[in-house]
Amino acid sequence: QVQLVESGGGLVQAGGSLRLSCAASGRTFSSYNMGWFRQAPGKEREFVTTITASSGSTYYADSVKGRFTISRDNAKNTVYLQMNSLKPDDTAVYYCAADPTRWGASQRSYDYWGQGTQVTVSS
Repeated sequence: QVQLVESGGGLVQAGGSLRLSCAASGRTFSSYNMGWFRQAPGKEREFVTTITASSGSTYYADSVKGRFTISRDNAKNTVYLQMNSLKPDDTAVYYCAADPTRWGASQRSYDYWGQGTQVTVSS
């Protein structure tokens, strides 16, 4: 099992940047596929990006492609989400997710979830 704790959220003006972190417990972090999802008020949780354990391959939602970057540091058991050129539409609670075997854009692909961190982008 793995436990996930997100941090780095906050209030930022449109056009600004934030970097979210997701710290994972356990000694097998490097074998987990990791993902970021977000949920805006009144909306369903949606996929943002994912990174595989084996090759570090990444995949992004069209809405964030070119602005957000996912990365991982296996030595620190941490996955990051660098968010640039933020827009008010990026306002949401951001969740980190992990799974040892599955990955992708579906929430059902991940068994482990963090508690979320709030990102608010003002116009």
